Amino acid sequence: SKAIFDLECSINDSRMTVLGGEFAVAMMIEGNWNALAKLASNCPSLEQQLGLKIMTKQTKGRKQEAELLPYEVDLVALDHPGIVHHLANFFSRRKINIEELATSSYAAAHTGSAMFSVHIVVSIPADVHIASLREEFMEFCDTMNLDAVLEPIKL
Repeated sequence: SKAIFDLECSINDSRMTVLGGEFAVAMMIEGNWNALAKLASNCPSLEQQLGLKIMTKQTKGRKQEAELLPYEVDLVALDHPGIVHHLANFFSRRKINIEELATSSYAAAHTGSAMFSVHIVVSIPADVHIASLREEFMEFCDTMNLDAVLEPIKL
């Protein structure tokens, strides 16, 4: 963050986590063109100084094409391959965007069973009938033996 601050840029959005034994961060950095170009050109030396792998990519603002409803999914299940794939496919087939997704694996407290949890934020188009979507989602979860809820995000 010091290199970003030193060039008078700012971090607009970021996500940080530790995956395995590695630190990972994604940042949306804003600044004037010269400062951003200088920051990108400094990346190789920053990688060596900090012991990190740095990748940069220019982005543009996101266009809001339609009214979208923010919902969240919280899911817990016995861990098995394909959970994220099937969830992503469920929402993708219905043109529902996944905005955020976080997963974790853990051992159940009393049984030691391998468990898997998922938290997803989705954007549901306003023309989607929520009751029907919720029913389809619950049927999907029953078929996959997943315990989940689909709820609106309340601020």
